[in-house]
Amino acid sequence: MKKKILVVDDSALMRRVLCDIINSDDSFEVTGRAINGLEALELVKKNTYDAIVLDVNMPRMNGLQFLSELRKAGLPQRVMMASTDTMEGAQTTMDALELGALDFVHKPDQANACREGGFTKDFLRTLRGVVYSRLPVFEDKAKERQKKTDTQHLMGLLAKSSGKITGSKIVAIASSTGGPKALASVIPFLPANLDAPVVLVQHMPKGFTATLAQRLNSTSKIAVCEAAEGQILEKGHVYIAAGGMHMNVVLSGGNSYRIHYTDEPQREGVKPCANYMYESLIDSKFDHIVCCVLTGMGADGTEGIKNLKAKRKAYVISQDEATSTIYGMPKAVYTAGLSDQVVGLDKVAEEISLRIGLS
Repeated sequence: MKKKILVVDDSALMRRVLCDIINSDDSFEVTGRAINGLEALELVKKNTYDAIVLDVNMPRMNGLQFLSELRKAGLPQRVMMASTDTMEGAQTTMDALELGALDFVHKPDQANACREGGFTKDFLRTLRGVVYSRLPVFEDKAKERQKKTDTQHLMGLLAKSSGKITGSKIVAIASSTGGPKALASVIPFLPANLDAPVVLVQHMPKGFTATLAQRLNSTSKIAVCEAAEGQILEKGHVYIAAGGMHMNVVLSGGNSYRIHYTDEPQREGVKPCANYMYESLIDSKFDHIVCCVLTGMGADGTEGIKNLKAKRKAYVISQDEATSTIYGMPKAVYTAGLSDQVVGLDKVAEEISLRIGLS
């Protein structure tokens, strides 16, 4: 059965083009069209859709306002942002993801440019991931307060076990569809004095990873940045791979490590690709390597961790199916027999911290 899609865009030409692209795939069928968020909201109340393709700038009710209204009404929907704002307006995109959108694509300024093969392929790949994602969950304030209580309990446990895990350590995290939201439930709950650097690959295009790093840094005790070429890794810091390049960890004399970017083609259909990050740790001298694979479409991370584990001892934490927006990447790692531990999203930061300890 074809998946039902609602297209929301104030441009008649753009709506037609996007509908043509969606209907060109046998898996999808456009069953609803709206010219703004207000009209879309009425359609959502009356009909069922497998996914919504949503513009940002629209009259009467824009995309962000529409997402806010869905949250207020308790109407979770699988939403993919498709707007020209998503290239220059990375902040707007982050706002949309925080409000419940699952993924995004950059829509060319000219509708005819959308018919080009590259955009069509990326659009349909992203839509497929969104369609098969878990519906977003709107957390209440009570649960947020409980998270803070759990964090305080964790710090107590870490203080008691401090110093028991000796040697050099590193944490390597991979995430994709649903990743920005998932990372907001992990990175802010890592202690500032975590006894290891954290390297992180989130599948995002160039320009968006810096904004993601800024958002996470503003809400976290641990320092977060977009990794720069040649940057030396420090404990208690999170280094997010820049979009459009593959991030590697390389030895930089003595026992220091630095970031090194390479420009190979896409791997697993993505760039950055977590496989390169994991494989770069094969020749490292870390005594403890903790790998963590979070929500995402596809299997990025599996081959890299498999190659890493063939040469080095590494402990692998994968997110469980129940809390994954899309159970693709963590499932691939688990199915390959590489997971040492499978946990819900709310336990990821705790498990990382307990295996690393405080500096």
